[in-house]
Amino acid sequence: MAVAGPNFCQAIIWGCSSVGRAPRSQRGGRGFDSPQLHHKFPTMKLKINLPLFLILLLFFCGDCFASSIKEPEFGGEFYPAGKAELSGMIDDLLQKAAPESVPGEIFALISPHAGYGYSGETAAFGYKLIKNKPYKTVIILGAGHHKLFNGAALYAKGAFLTSLGKLNVDEEFAKEMLGKDPDIFTDESAFTGEHSVEVQLPFLQKVLSDFKIVPVIVGDCTLDTCKRIALLLKNAIGKRKDVLVVASTDLYHGYDPEEAAKTDAITLDFIQKMDYEGLHYALRDEKAQACGGFAAVVALILSKEMGCSEVKVLNHTNSAIVTAKNIKGEWTVGYASVAVLNPKGEGMLNDQQRKRLLKIARDSIETYLKTGKKLEVNEADPVLSQEMGAFVTLNKDGQLRGCIGSLTAAQALYLTVRDMAVEAAVDDPRFSPLKLEELKGIDIEISALSPLQRVDSADKITLGKHGVVVRKGYHSGVFLPQVATETGWSKEEFLSNLCAQKAGLAPSAWKDKETELYIFSAEVFSDKEPDK
Repeated sequence: MAVAGPNFCQAIIWGCSSVGRAPRSQRGGRGFDSPQLHHKFPTMKLKINLPLFLILLLFFCGDCFASSIKEPEFGGEFYPAGKAELSGMIDDLLQKAAPESVPGEIFALISPHAGYGYSGETAAFGYKLIKNKPYKTVIILGAGHHKLFNGAALYAKGAFLTSLGKLNVDEEFAKEMLGKDPDIFTDESAFTGEHSVEVQLPFLQKVLSDFKIVPVIVGDCTLDTCKRIALLLKNAIGKRKDVLVVASTDLYHGYDPEEAAKTDAITLDFIQKMDYEGLHYALRDEKAQACGGFAAVVALILSKEMGCSEVKVLNHTNSAIVTAKNIKGEWTVGYASVAVLNPKGEGMLNDQQRKRLLKIARDSIETYLKTGKKLEVNEADPVLSQEMGAFVTLNKDGQLRGCIGSLTAAQALYLTVRDMAVEAAVDDPRFSPLKLEELKGIDIEISALSPLQRVDSADKITLGKHGVVVRKGYHSGVFLPQVATETGWSKEEFLSNLCAQKAGLAPSAWKDKETELYIFSAEVFSDKEPDK
């Protein structure tokens, strides 16, 4: 199989050209792509047999009735064409990727779009972090490599096909954007021969389920146009929490790996600072490089408008490193996987989901105390079915009665809550097992946890916001975020007590270079009524 390399993205800013790719008419056409049909249809006489004409029309023009179904064009070039080979390749890339956990929810990804053999490993970093997340609409902001235009072109109706299946366009979402600005329009031809959207689709199909897409090609845009595109997207999103944005772009394009590192550092610095204005003008001045740079600008503007304030570069490399041809004179393209976050983690669970988890916890304890068996429970809610760590805390008359949890995301959140509720009731070594007659007077508190993020300094710990894990050798301990609030400890007191009380270490162990510190956030809620 031939896999497309970095030579398919040649432009420095937004206008790239595909090298070595035969014109569409030379690759075998379908429907009106065939020049023979253009020749024969005008020679028909007006006096024709109508039924026969309709049959011929349907036969020769079948594709025009399915024009809104976008067939894959780059299978066998940018990624394997066969379903099994493509699926297996993405599985391997995802397994190999080892992204650090991120605090908060991912609103947007910036992802490369070269052949999978070149940028696939980098792309997998971002896609691994969104695996099984409950996104229902994915906005894909692609780059225009061949058809030059101003503004943004939408694929507003129909579906995209890959060998992994069909992805329907979110037509209602697209409809919300059209007819409101002349620079935002529908144009399916902008997607013909364009790989920047297509190469993102198989990754999305492997990590998400039951979602629709909004394909957009971002052309040449002034900063004002980028802002208008972003604001239309914001209005279409509204208050939804199930929308993901993917900005498809590679970075440096040129013949000097050393220059690639320097230029990408400039580009990524603008992105990390969410300085969309600086990025836009740096692209214009060729101080920064990204073939989908204006798509990235739109994504950053939109992310800020949606309340996001943190960016994390998950992985960065270039084709010279990937191919081990790190020498001047070799065509080199930069790749980065970047996540745009809402670090507050607000809105992870709605009221209904919280009530459901609290009921599962109480029912689980009651079932175990009555029968000695686990509660049999199934949950269809995609948020509650995410793999997530959690702690369950039991309080009686305002005093702790049990608290046990799991920091790691080993199973679905609702199952973690079910199991930890029983553990807190009967297996906390600090307390005698809970009795059934006590359960009525127990207040249940649940802490749903974000993934762990290692920090290199205690300065990055915010009391009341972050829970902390300390590890040194075989010793470890954890405090939930609410411990700092409940005790009123200073940061030094918090960390010293964590080391001494929870990890069995010297109180000052958190200052040692050998000691590992991890932070996480928690969404905390309980079934205790405010007036109790």
